[in-house]
Amino acid sequence: MMFSPLMVERRPTVGSALAKASAVVVLFSAIMLGVAASASDDMSAEAKGLAKLDDDWSAAAATRDAKKVASFYAEDGIAYPPNQPTAIGRAEAEKVWAAYFSDPTYGISWKTTHAEVTGTLGYTTGIYEDSFKGPDGKTVNGNGRYLCVWRKESDGTWKVVHDMWNTDSK
Repeated sequence: MMFSPLMVERRPTVGSALAKASAVVVLFSAIMLGVAASASDDMSAEAKGLAKLDDDWSAAAATRDAKKVASFYAEDGIAYPPNQPTAIGRAEAEKVWAAYFSDPTYGISWKTTHAEVTGTLGYTTGIYEDSFKGPDGKTVNGNGRYLCVWRKESDGTWKVVHDMWNTDSK
């Protein structure tokens, strides 16, 4: 039998196989990093928009208009005010805010410190300050933290579905 180079089984050398595998891994990683960076940029812009909306909500609270404040809640939104019953639904949340605003000395403002968005859900966290006149006539200043869960509605607007806040301990 004659020897022919075509009869010899060709096997890739370890070096060339490793080089090809490394090139594939590097290429795949670069593509995935690009996709992740692109998604991160989009989400970051969406989160910034949500933080702005949350700050707009604080500005609405400064007007002391309970209906305007409640308009930020989804129809099925839930408010969890400190030391009070849970308010289920926009109408009940409006009652919570109306009770606060019934005190002419009451004021509140908040500032978003963090926001995240994933798909049609997002959340904001932050700090708030409120004040009112106590029974002795002296101004009582309080502060605390909050967490709001937002949902993107079918019309593209963001509405609060869960709103929880608590006062910092003294």
